[in-house]
Amino acid sequence: MTTENLLPLELIDKCVGSPIWVIMNSGKEFTGKLLGFDDYVNMVLIDVTEIDPNEGKIHLPKILLNGNNICMMIPGGDGETKFEGEDEDEEEE
Repeated sequence: MTTENLLPLELIDKCVGSPIWVIMNSGKEFTGKLLGFDDYVNMVLIDVTEIDPNEGKIHLPKILLNGNNICMMIPGGDGETKFEGEDEDEEEE
Protein backbone atom coordinates (compact mmCIF):
# COMPACT_ATOMS: atom_id res chain seq x y z
CA MET A 1 0.00 0.00 0.00
CA THR A 2 1.39 3.40 -0.93
CA THR A 3 1.17 6.41 1.34
CA GLU A 4 -0.91 8.19 -1.33
CA ASN A 5 -3.82 5.83 -0.60
CA LEU A 6 -3.34 5.71 3.18
CA LEU A 7 -6.39 6.89 5.15
CA PRO A 8 -5.90 8.86 8.41
CA LEU A 9 -7.03 6.04 10.72
CA GLU A 10 -4.78 3.60 8.83
CA LEU A 11 -1.81 5.90 9.43
CA ILE A 12 -2.61 6.12 13.15
CA ASP A 13 -3.00 2.32 13.24
CA LYS A 14 0.54 1.97 11.86
CA CYS A 15 1.76 4.08 14.80
CA VAL A 16 0.42 1.74 17.51
CA GLY A 17 3.36 0.64 19.63
CA SER A 18 5.51 3.57 18.46
CA PRO A 19 6.36 6.97 19.94
CA ILE A 20 3.95 9.78 19.11
CA TRP A 21 3.77 13.50 19.90
CA VAL A 22 0.25 14.86 20.42
CA ILE A 23 -0.53 18.58 20.52
CA MET A 24 -3.85 19.51 22.10
CA ASN A 25 -6.14 22.46 21.33
CA SER A 26 -5.30 23.88 24.77
CA GLY A 27 -1.59 24.11 23.92
CA LYS A 28 -0.61 21.17 26.12
CA GLU A 29 1.55 18.54 24.47
CA PHE A 30 1.99 14.86 25.21
CA THR A 31 4.70 12.47 24.11
CA GLY A 32 4.54 8.76 24.72
CA LYS A 33 4.03 5.35 23.19
CA LEU A 34 0.66 4.87 21.46
CA LEU A 35 -1.10 1.91 23.06
CA GLY A 36 -4.37 2.20 21.13
CA PHE A 37 -7.12 4.41 19.75
CA ASP A 38 -10.75 4.22 18.60
CA ASP A 39 -12.81 5.55 15.68
CA TYR A 40 -13.10 8.94 17.43
CA VAL A 41 -9.30 9.11 17.75
CA ASN A 42 -9.49 8.91 21.53
CA MET A 43 -5.96 7.72 22.32
CA VAL A 44 -4.27 5.79 25.12
CA LEU A 45 -0.59 6.61 25.61
CA ILE A 46 1.86 4.95 27.99
CA ASP A 47 5.16 6.23 29.41
CA VAL A 48 3.87 9.77 28.89
CA THR A 49 5.47 13.18 29.29
CA GLU A 50 2.96 16.02 29.55
CA ILE A 51 4.43 19.32 28.38
CA ASP A 52 2.48 22.31 29.65
CA PRO A 53 3.70 25.78 28.59
CA ASN A 54 2.87 27.14 32.07
CA GLU A 55 3.64 24.20 34.37
CA GLY A 56 6.56 22.46 32.65
CA LYS A 57 6.92 18.69 32.22
CA ILE A 58 5.06 16.00 34.15
CA HIS A 59 5.70 12.26 33.75
CA LEU A 60 2.68 9.91 33.78
CA PRO A 61 2.51 6.12 33.40
CA LYS A 62 -0.66 6.13 31.24
CA ILE A 63 -3.18 8.65 29.90
CA LEU A 64 -6.40 8.73 27.84
CA LEU A 65 -6.69 11.69 25.46
CA ASN A 66 -10.06 12.82 24.09
CA GLY A 67 -9.95 12.89 20.29
CA ASN A 68 -12.13 16.02 20.17
CA ASN A 69 -9.34 18.00 21.83
CA ILE A 70 -6.45 16.82 19.65
CA CYS A 71 -5.06 19.48 17.33
CA MET A 72 -2.14 17.59 15.75
CA MET A 73 -0.29 14.27 15.98
CA ILE A 74 3.33 13.75 14.96
CA PRO A 75 4.24 10.06 14.60
CA GLY A 76 7.73 9.42 15.98
CA GLY A 77 7.80 12.93 17.48
CA ASP A 78 9.58 13.60 20.74
CA GLY A 79 8.23 17.02 21.71
CA GLU A 80 11.70 18.54 21.41
CA THR A 81 11.85 18.95 17.63
CA LYS A 82 12.25 22.48 16.28
CA PHE A 83 10.24 23.26 13.18
CA GLU A 84 11.70 25.18 10.28
CA GLY A 85 11.33 28.89 10.93
CA GLU A 86 10.77 28.45 14.67
CA ASP A 87 12.92 30.92 16.58
CA GLU A 88 15.00 29.33 19.37
CA ASP A 89 15.23 32.65 21.22
CA GLU A 90 11.44 32.66 21.52
CA GLU A 91 11.57 29.46 23.64
CA GLU A 92 14.17 30.90 26.05
CA GLU A 93 12.12 33.98 27.00
